Amino acid sequence: MDVTQLAAVNATRAARVLDEVRSARLAGQPAPVAPRPVIEQSWERMLRGGVDPDHDVRAGLLPLDEVRRRRETSALRHVLPVLREGLLAVADIAHHIMVVADEEGRVLWREGSAPVLRKADGLGFELGADWREDVVGTNGLGTPAVVRRPVQVFAAEHFVRSQAGWTCAGAPLTDPRDGRLLGVVDVSGPLETMHPATLAWVDSVAKLAEARLREMHVESLERLRAVAAPVLARLGGRALVVDPDGWTAAVSGMPYTRRVALPKSLSAGPRWLPVLGPCSVEPLAGGWLVRAAADEPVPHGATRIVLDLRQARSWSVEVSQGAGSWTRELSPRHAELLYLLAVHRTGRSASGLAGDVFGDPARTVTVRAEMSRVRRYLGALLEHRPYRFTEDAEVELLLPDDPRDLLPYTTAPAVRGLRASTPAP
Repeated sequence: MDVTQLAAVNATRAARVLDEVRSARLAGQPAPVAPRPVIEQSWERMLRGGVDPDHDVRAGLLPLDEVRRRRETSALRHVLPVLREGLLAVADIAHHIMVVADEEGRVLWREGSAPVLRKADGLGFELGADWREDVVGTNGLGTPAVVRRPVQVFAAEHFVRSQAGWTCAGAPLTDPRDGRLLGVVDVSGPLETMHPATLAWVDSVAKLAEARLREMHVESLERLRAVAAPVLARLGGRALVVDPDGWTAAVSGMPYTRRVALPKSLSAGPRWLPVLGPCSVEPLAGGWLVRAAADEPVPHGATRIVLDLRQARSWSVEVSQGAGSWTRELSPRHAELLYLLAVHRTGRSASGLAGDVFGDPARTVTVRAEMSRVRRYLGALLEHRPYRFTEDAEVELLLPDDPRDLLPYTTAPAVRGLRASTPAP
């Protein structure tokens, strides 16, 4: 059933059908039609997490001082004009509101139709409210943050019954520098305001906002390049200047490297960095000066790779070699890919990984793009054709005690299959 098309023709009938579907699933009975996969998977997470479908839970609102502090420190403040220009005029006419939440699901901005804002107050959809999926159930702010893609939630697709009179469409906003989730922008309104094009509209505006963030990053690199030029001109040997996220502004005496993987907490002094090996690191206005050690080869001793997937949303990879070690936090997608390569040490082809992650072996372009990003920090430790860890690397997997907690928000068929085949304690 195409919920959006049915709702556009007859919102009341669509809501009634979805209510029957939700009631049947919660009762463990066959549903008249299957819920959409993104909704069904969210409901499964809610049932596992113990969210009460019949009673909403409202965590304490943040004080207004804390809301203001988060606004001032959030990168989303830079793209708020883009979001307003793209969404507010239409939202007000269509009796919607625009809501922007940070990466922790806290509502930081809320604008649009005054009557709808008042209705949202009654739902707890207020400034400073916590709208994470595992707190208030399937919704247009929390669910896109979990699955990292745009999601429309209509009527009884909301897990908690009190939200069933609403329609929401949200899209995640990510930092182009490191792929980190910055927050979610959502357009919400009463049930009768549902339109099938709303999700595409919100997603397009979110992409415009991310494009503005990319422009700002390029501008910051240009400023850093101006600072770096006279510094590098006085140096001999191999050196480069990078921003705090490792993006290269300028190089001297060595091939251009687009990005260098930096430790989470970097300080001045001797360091060992992926690809470059032994280096000295010095602070520079807006970034770091990295000088590769002269005539000092990178040791080729035993390499140990530890993939730590024990804590949800805190996944990391640690690499230890003769010259030192470094750790990098992983995005959900990179955690999935490295887990699959750790399980399949003989390797996986691009089409194999596409089938594993997306259920579609034809999506090789997306897989190759993601693996290219992974190789920026793992470098020679990953081989391709097929993709695999090098044979001489020792790879250790640290997994949660309960297999159901392994990458709990994944939609990758292979990961879900491996998780289901492992007996629970």
